[in-house]
Amino acid sequence: MSHKLLVVEDDEATAAYIVKGLTEAGFTVDHAADGREGFFLASDGSYGAIILDRMMPAMDGMSVLKALRAAGIDTPVLILSALGTPEDRVEGLTSGSDDYLVKPFSFAELLARVQLLLRRAGAGNAVVTVLRHDDLEMDLMARRVKRGGKAVDLQPREFRLLEFFLRHAGQVVTRTMLLEGVWDYHFDPGTNVIDVHVSRLRRKLDDGSERPLLHTVRGAGYRLGLAA
Repeated sequence: MSHKLLVVEDDEATAAYIVKGLTEAGFTVDHAADGREGFFLASDGSYGAIILDRMMPAMDGMSVLKALRAAGIDTPVLILSALGTPEDRVEGLTSGSDDYLVKPFSFAELLARVQLLLRRAGAGNAVVTVLRHDDLEMDLMARRVKRGGKAVDLQPREFRLLEFFLRHAGQVVTRTMLLEGVWDYHFDPGTNVIDVHVSRLRRKLDDGSERPLLHTVRGAGYRLGLAA
């Protein structure tokens, strides 16, 4: 069973409260501050459960939920909303969510509901322990990386960076996504930290290979995958 959760919540204080509580409960928690970012992070299907605010900028929670289900992502979703009429709850549940909790809420109840969703999902979902793309393989449990059958020695940050790229293989990944997804920064530190780490990772993956995998997309970010 995965213990990685995604909290999609635009209210900073509420998000910090939930993330802190879930982290203390032993979960690995990612946070998205708007619906569009939440959809992007959730679209790889890697989370055990998603806590989704309903009213958010950029893309509201119901649109995120419908887009995920339309894309075939069946990650359990708990909607968290100030909209609590019976009609609101019915709409949330019939639109593809697995549970609905009304604000204000107690953290103990939120935690219990998340644990229940994870237990239900655990019976049918296989645990993903290996990520692959072309001849690149990452074993998440053993923390080993191989390309073409040869071991690639990565530092912890490089390992996390590569995992992020593999979970979004074929997609353009922006610097902002990397800052938030790999460094847990929600601001731009104004350094070249990303360029340094990507450059180092590229050398380890692609040097000597006739088929480079890690590419710079000018003006946009980076993409992991074979050249088109």
